Amino acid sequence: MTGHTYLRTASYFAMRAKSIDSEMEDSPGQSLLTNVGLLGLFAIQHSVMARQWFKRAWTKVVPEPAERSTYVLFSGLLLLLLFWQWRPMSGIIWDVNRSSGRFALWVLFATGWLIALTTNFLIDHFDLFGLRQVYLHLRRRKFAPIRFKTPGPYQCVRHPLYLGWLFAF
Repeated sequence: MTGHTYLRTASYFAMRAKSIDSEMEDSPGQSLLTNVGLLGLFAIQHSVMARQWFKRAWTKVVPEPAERSTYVLFSGLLLLLLFWQWRPMSGIIWDVNRSSGRFALWVLFATGWLIALTTNFLIDHFDLFGLRQVYLHLRRRKFAPIRFKTPGPYQCVRHPLYLGWLFAF
């Protein structure tokens, strides 16, 4: 890629960059429908591909060791679509004026990140993302699932990592 082409491409993406304060491109109703649709696509993919009946059918299309990593791949692609096509929405959703309320929100925000980071390191990412399955298959070793365990917060909440993200955002 030449320098001129790179600059033209970079300036195109800079012009298309979105932030929370971006101007609305669509009507509020159309933005809401688009955003709900994008979230729905992600939720449906996440839910359907995690079901046993889908896994049985899917492993007839892709090799069994690649089942989980393709799930992660499709999740990532749908997140990219969501980030790319997300529509800004106008209006103030909520506003906190009292310093005690703002402090409470900052505490909740920090707690969310702490929960997300802590619980993130309690799970095996190599196995979670399907990399261990593929690695063992390439090494011609038999895959044995890791014993299911519920360390720390996983004993109290089904998805503490998601709870942390919810508090953080």
